[in-house]
Amino acid sequence: MYTIEIIKAIFFGIVEGITEWLPISSTGHLILVDQFLKLNASSTFKELFFVVIQLGAILAVIVFYWKKLWPFSSKAKYLIEQDTAALWMRIIVACLPAAVVGLLLDDPIDAMFYNYQTVSLMLVLYGILFILIENKHNESKVKINDVSQIDYKTAFFIGLFQVLALIPGTSRSGATIIGAMLLGTSRVAATEFTFYLAIPVMFGASLLKTVKLGLPTTNLELTVLSVGTFVAFVVSLLAIRFLTFYIKKHNFKVFGWYRIVLGALIILTFLF
Repeated sequence: MYTIEIIKAIFFGIVEGITEWLPISSTGHLILVDQFLKLNASSTFKELFFVVIQLGAILAVIVFYWKKLWPFSSKAKYLIEQDTAALWMRIIVACLPAAVVGLLLDDPIDAMFYNYQTVSLMLVLYGILFILIENKHNESKVKINDVSQIDYKTAFFIGLFQVLALIPGTSRSGATIIGAMLLGTSRVAATEFTFYLAIPVMFGASLLKTVKLGLPTTNLELTVLSVGTFVAFVVSLLAIRFLTFYIKKHNFKVFGWYRIVLGALIILTFLF
């Protein structure tokens, strides 16, 4: 039993590490996988597990972009790199909408929308949006080609799109990438800024769930959570590296089609 649960945790960590960064909805995949590979745990621990393993994914972003995100430097005039500090301020501005709405409506949103019908609908809807937006998107005419060009106003509006990701199946990365591209940001800059936004948002979500649900109560739960988080970290490093290279030469249409197929698969899975 102990070994089987650890194997399940490894598998869930792999799924989380891949789907958290690709715009295909980690929630949708975890719900689908959970139908076939259920953790032998209480519903409370499972809810905690699916959120807290995101901490591994967060750590992967920090490690991958360490040089761009670490603001302190002995070479800086005031020991703080001004450009990096300004970047963090824009990240915070972009995270405010989701933080406020999440704190106020976390429980009602979960109660109303955490079901396969909503997840499958959002997968299909945003899959279609990705295809439509890519059909009209012209990289040569974008206004923002680098994260440093994202001003506070643009950051705030990207943050408004991030609020949409509170609905399961939307995909946090998918919503913010779509929003950033609609606001005139290149694919590369939109994706990189989305990775940055994940740090405070996902850390806050994990902290909120931990406070509400409590820490694991058994050695097995602690082991399962630790293994899942570590695997999510390792796989996330690979997923982030893959996407950063992929989008330099390709668009997001393939993810749009994948979302549509996955949405249909979830509906068929629950119906039959």
